[in-house]
Amino acid sequence: MDEPDLLIIGGGINGAGIARDAAGRGLRVTLCDKGDLGGATSSASTKLIHGGLRYLEHYEFRLVRESLAEREALMRIAPHLVRPIRIIMPHVPALRPMWMMRLGLYLYDHLGGKRSLPGSRAIDLEGTEYGSGLRSEYRRALAYSDCRADDARLVMANMRSAAELGARILPRTRFEGATPDSRGWRATLTGAGTNENEVVLARCLVNAGGPWVDEIVRGIAGARRKAAVRLVKGSHIVLPRLYEGDHALLLQNDDRRVIFVIPFDAAFSLVGTTDVPVESSPDVARITPVEIEYLCRALNRFFEKPVVSDQVCWTYAGVRPLHDDGETNPSKISRDYDLERQQADGSRTLLNVYGGKLTTYRHLAEHALEKLAVDFPSMGPAWTDTAALPGGDIPQGDFEAFVAKLRAAFEFVPEPHLRQLARRHGSRCAEVLGTAAGLDDLGEHFANGLYAREVDYLRAREWAQTADDILWRRTKCGLGADERAVSALESYLAGPLGQTGREATGD
Repeated sequence: MDEPDLLIIGGGINGAGIARDAAGRGLRVTLCDKGDLGGATSSASTKLIHGGLRYLEHYEFRLVRESLAEREALMRIAPHLVRPIRIIMPHVPALRPMWMMRLGLYLYDHLGGKRSLPGSRAIDLEGTEYGSGLRSEYRRALAYSDCRADDARLVMANMRSAAELGARILPRTRFEGATPDSRGWRATLTGAGTNENEVVLARCLVNAGGPWVDEIVRGIAGARRKAAVRLVKGSHIVLPRLYEGDHALLLQNDDRRVIFVIPFDAAFSLVGTTDVPVESSPDVARITPVEIEYLCRALNRFFEKPVVSDQVCWTYAGVRPLHDDGETNPSKISRDYDLERQQADGSRTLLNVYGGKLTTYRHLAEHALEKLAVDFPSMGPAWTDTAALPGGDIPQGDFEAFVAKLRAAFEFVPEPHLRQLARRHGSRCAEVLGTAAGLDDLGEHFANGLYAREVDYLRAREWAQTADDILWRRTKCGLGADERAVSALESYLAGPLGQTGREATGD
């Protein structure tokens, strides 16, 4: 019988962060998720690591300060996944005066302590790359810095790290419930593929179920629901590239919400997000035609060339589990988190995680372990703020120098594909490519630089099972992949692991 110190329920970014931190402190960890790792909210974000400029309007200074500090930490430990981006905010006088925007950005520049990114400044859009694609009526703007990130791969890097530190990771394994035991919690898990039950005896439970946090509480005997959760859906669309340049845009919509437009892959723009209350089950989150039209309408207030829904190449939606602070406007509900430690029957610890955002997951995990310190007084100290995530040990964090070295070693790999691999795997690219000396050694090509050798690696090392796991979460090679490519990948996955003649063990 598996007898971990912690059973973590939920394989999103918060569960992954807690698993990594706990395993690195010497705790025995088991983590389960009923679906794919990072398969729900944590792979459906706006792909930003940011302080949350708009949170300043709601006076959430502590959250912004923490987020900005975490932005620096994540650039340090995962330079392949978290990278700077300049964000341009065209001025709309009717919505927010320039002085207010400049004051907000002054605070944003200085709240987070020491920073490595350029500060904000006012710019003219006319005749510059920053005005590319925009209507001529928008002449002034403010520029500031934040970071973009691959959310799903950030989850995976934390899972890889946790597993390498001894954690047991169980995707597609449902938590059925838990009852008190003389030594902690007796929990029942069910494998989705086998429907076989497994009993786990854990000293403590961590409920990091995201939108399903309340459902999980109801399955734990003696647990009490103290905090309230508001479920809010955020939807995104991906369009053919809307403008030239590597900068992002932050557009002030006429309802006073903001919409991000971010370069996505080489040929696309990511646009989001919406804020729609969810009253039903979070199991199926899909964008609606109304949301698509809302995002297109927001774009058309700013872009010279009209955007229509028929241009949408891909959509995704996720349900955010926000801590209910009583706010009626979904956009104004705090993105802060709350950690609720309770002891069922007076002795067995349950930690419920409410709310949170991608940017603050690492700090949330530290706080979670602080809450559990009374249960594990001999566990090690905090450590994750400086320890590189798998693939993040790039010398001096210099990604371009790393790519140049990689290019010299694997000159047969086309430059765009090599960069994609470097962004996905960082310093572990050599594990993926192995001893390959030519493209033929990489095996079958499915779509957009995805070869069989990488598929084998993702199956063996990153718990990937389905075409969706690979095309949309472990990679974004699904963009532009036709039905033939998807069918070919599904057929390949139905065969034995290691069809390229090398099982992806990293040896």
